[in-house]
Amino acid sequence: MILGKKRRLGRKIEDISVGEKLKLTEKIEDKDLMLYLGLTNDSNPLYIQHDFASQTTYEKPIVPTIMLTGIVTSAASKYLPGPGSHVIEEHLKFPIPVYHYETIDFLMEVSEVQKNENTIVIQIEACNEEGEVVITGYIKVTPPKVINRLTADALDNF
Repeated sequence: MILGKKRRLGRKIEDISVGEKLKLTEKIEDKDLMLYLGLTNDSNPLYIQHDFASQTTYEKPIVPTIMLTGIVTSAASKYLPGPGSHVIEEHLKFPIPVYHYETIDFLMEVSEVQKNENTIVIQIEACNEEGEVVITGYIKVTPPKVINRLTADALDNF
């Protein structure tokens, strides 16, 4: 429980169908980059130094791909299938870089539902403001599955 409220779980495998879609838009802000770099202690000059990046083929600082992966996996945790789910596999390609301050549109679509394995496959495609594909691939997710046990009611207070 958070502040006296039970947490909502995401949808179970039985409630998910092939073809379901989730669209979301994310703007890459300085605060997000600074949090990532501070958390990981990643000091790659390509991510933060304009002078260095201007001397590379990228010409300006780029967004770390793992940060973009985090947006994808958090969308699974928050929305599709939602809280209680777990990403167990990911295969993502980043054909062109994402730059600071870009707005990225993500499209996630359920392409497989494996009820016997309690897994779904979600295809990912993300585009920048010019409509160029910046991420393509898929993630495999286990939706929430709560095993009922005799002591399950004992956890209602947590």
